[in-house]
This record gives sequence, structure tokens and C-alpha cells, in this order.
Amino acid sequence: MSGFFDDLETRTADERRAAHAEMLRLQIERAAALPGYRGGLAVPEGDPFEALSALPVLRKSALVEAQTPQAPLGGYSALAATAFEHLFQSPGPIYEPGGTGADWWRMGRFLHALGIGAGDIVQNCFSYHMTPAGHIFENGARAVGATVFPAGIGQTELQVRAAHDLGVTAYAGTPDYLKAILEGADAVGLALKISKAAVSGGALFPELRGFYADRGIACLQCYATADLGNIAYESPAMEGLIVDEGVIVEIVRPGTGDPVPEGEVGEVVVTTLNPDYPLIRFATGDLSAVLPGASPCGRTNLRIKGWMGRADQTTKIKGMFVRPEQVAELVARHEEVARARVVATRAEDRDVMVVRIETDLCEPERYAASVEAVLKLRGEVELVEPGSLPNDGKVIEDLREYG
Repeated sequence: MSGFFDDLETRTADERRAAHAEMLRLQIERAAALPGYRGGLAVPEGDPFEALSALPVLRKSALVEAQTPQAPLGGYSALAATAFEHLFQSPGPIYEPGGTGADWWRMGRFLHALGIGAGDIVQNCFSYHMTPAGHIFENGARAVGATVFPAGIGQTELQVRAAHDLGVTAYAGTPDYLKAILEGADAVGLALKISKAAVSGGALFPELRGFYADRGIACLQCYATADLGNIAYESPAMEGLIVDEGVIVEIVRPGTGDPVPEGEVGEVVVTTLNPDYPLIRFATGDLSAVLPGASPCGRTNLRIKGWMGRADQTTKIKGMFVRPEQVAELVARHEEVARARVVATRAEDRDVMVVRIETDLCEPERYAASVEAVLKLRGEVELVEPGSLPNDGKVIEDLREYG
């Protein structure tokens, strides 16, 4: 097996940007013609990357609202629902299409980075029922020439027996379930040959990765969703997640579509270059940040830090919902304000709201009216030095104890 899945992984930044610029222009043109976008996309005339950052963010709630029995994919697909090999249902409910073409979900790049390929038997413990995770990883295994045992979830005793009898060499599933299989095999005295683990769908804690390493199992994780497929993945360097070559990732300030400076935590927004299902600036609801530089493994694409929390921080204070979009509007009203953060606490059995505002000015009364007008609540205004708020992507922080 060669070191890289293909030559795309080691392109220069200029080569990648030029190739992506043309693909992005075509993708926006495709999407603009679809009824789901309702004419809300402008086809770029100049730099498509600059045009992209000005386009509206597409949220999952919009997909759910648009999906009907007459248009099960909400008008966001370039193909009819019947043109896809699979249709899936995720919690919401929300429906997603799936293809079986070559690396349709772009999972092959991740599995190759882990060393999975021809000669491997992958025990795929992701669900094949309704949701697409099992099919996503099976499609990737086919892309690298591996054989798949479609185990699905549960029935650990049978999973253990199959792993032993088939000589399974690789695992795909949630980070913690492999531990149950290994311990199940230990309990009945069966030796397993698993040496590689491709995990997703949950937190890979350091102690768990260490547990696998102690047993000679290389465990790497990827970041994928049912809507987008693979977004980013770990390489053996294990320094952040490398963005896949088939998507464009932006990190934006929660509640807005405004890109944040490199290194600042924000919401992950993804544009897929898959022509079958052109999602433009799709908001994942997850927080992350860009890592500077390139991976030591030689792959040159953008890196992100991985999952750092949820972007939807909507919180009820004094009986009223406060949303990230409102905090963004508050900031936008004052050009001298860099960032703001709403903090909810309790005092004497009552909710207390403090709005911390980064500014060089010393005039809290300047912002009190805006706070009440935008957030629809009165709260204490606390002015802090620019750059002093934590870099964690939070614009609303709930410090109340719920017992």
C-alpha cells in the first residue's frame, strides 16, 4: 500500500485552491438551479471563495422543513430520490440520499490512512438500519479493496465469534464498542487478529486509544455526518483532523456565516463538492478551529482540531430564549465591539444575565439599550479587554446548577 490515497493529498495550497475554485463555481451553479435554495444563491463572477463566504448558511432545520412526501429530499438534491441506490432516515426525522459509486461518501481516504486495504477483513459495527453509517464505511472499504463483514450493532457474543472465525483484521464502529468485543473475546478465551480500528460517532478518549495501543491496535478517528459523508480524518501523525479533498470547510462565528480568524473556535460549515447532492455552506452545529500549518504525515490540506462542542447554545433566561444569532446582532450594532458573551447564573432563586463585551471603551451604558433591544431582556453589561474572552466558541454560557 502506498503512503497516500492519491496525489490530491499532497498538492500545494495553490494547486488545491485553483482546482477547488473551478469545482466550487460549478457546484454553486448546480445548487442555484435547485428549488431548495429558492434562488437564494448568487452564481460567483469573481473569486468563488470570496463569493462563498457571502452566501447564506444552510441549516439542518431548513432541510427538515423543506422535505415533504412530494419532495423527500427537500429540493436540495441534483437527482430525483429514485435515482439514488439508497435513502436513509436520521433523527429529526431527516432524509438523506446515498450512493454506491466509487468512494461516494469519501471514506476511502481515511481508511487508507489507517492502513486498511486489500487483504483486510473489516468488521463493520456501524448500523445498517435506517441511518447511513454502516453503508458509509462499507463504501469506503470497497474503495480501498478490503472485505467487509456487515456486523451492525449489538449481539456481542456473535460479534466475538465472527471476529475469531473470520480472522477479522480491522474494526469500524464507535470508539467504545471495540473494547466490549475485545473483553468479550478475553472472557471466552478467543484470540482476535484485529490490528486497526476506524472509529467515529463518539468521543475517542485518550485512555481508550491507549487501551487499544497496548493491545497492538492502531486506532484513528474521522469526522463524518449523514448529510455530508466524511469531512475530516486523522492520519498516523494524530495531529488534528485533515480535511478531506472533496469538501470545503469554513469555521464561522456561531449564529452567523462570518468566518473567524485562524485558530479561533467557531462553527464548522461545510460545502460538499459531490455533484449529486450539492450542499452549500451546510452548518454542522459542531464547534472546531483551524490548526495552522500542515500535518507531519505529508498531507497538505487544511487541518481542524476536532470536535470542540456544539454551536447551538440557545438558552432560556428569565423565561425567554436567547440565541447565538441575537448575540451576533448585538456585536454587529457596534463596530468597535469584537466579541460578546452572554453568561447566565442564579442569585436568590432568580436568573441573572451578564453580557460581557470586548471593547476598548469604558461606557457600559452605551450598550445597555442594545442589550435590551436585541436580547429582549435587561442584564448587567460588563466590559472586558479585547481578546480576553475564552477562545472556546461559546457566545452563550449557562453556569446555572440544575441539580
